[in-house]
Amino acid sequence: MSEIPDRVPTPCPSCSPDLETVHEVLTEGGGTLTVRCSECSHVHKIQPEREREVTLDVVVSQGGESFTANVTTPEDETVAVGDEFILETEEVLSTVRVTSVELDGHKRREEASAEDIETVWTREVDNVAVNVTVHPQDGSRDDSRSITVHVPGDYEFEVGEVEQFGDDEFEIDAFVVRSDAATYDRDRYEMEGDSILAKDAKRVYAYDQQTSAWSAW
Repeated sequence: MSEIPDRVPTPCPSCSPDLETVHEVLTEGGGTLTVRCSECSHVHKIQPEREREVTLDVVVSQGGESFTANVTTPEDETVAVGDEFILETEEVLSTVRVTSVELDGHKRREEASAEDIETVWTREVDNVAVNVTVHPQDGSRDDSRSITVHVPGDYEFEVGEVEQFGDDEFEIDAFVVRSDAATYDRDRYEMEGDSILAKDAKRVYAYDQQTSAWSAW
């Protein structure tokens, strides 16, 4: 049920049975509201209007795996790629971000009204895995390698900053933004001082700070 306001428009059985007047909400209980007419001060009970709700299937990508849950939302609510919401089930409580909206017939949209949606595709953003391509200090790309770092979603990467994760130490050179991140004006950033939240990073590029090259053996 939506939050009840302090005042509501409704007909008054005493002074305006056919027209709505402003009423002050006095109490709420038992599924009804006790209200007082602002025109004649008559006190009576009304049945508040309730938002019609729908239940949506939500697929959550989490750590390379996925699971399905359900959420209830007003039928006229707009769901869009990039939206974030808290998903609470018996198994998990986490913040997820919408990555795709699926309608009937497997049609995908950037956004849609909840009543038209079949499935909402999401990924967890509380904790994320970020792919990092690390180049040798000498700039050679032949010996580049890829690592994955696990960090909170709001962890910040900044071009020019040195990061250390376990035995890996590298200086960030650039990063590419995920398609579901809405607060960036381009796909790739490489100027010193540019920053990104881990949950928004598709890939980070960096230079190794320990060796100029390495061997896989």
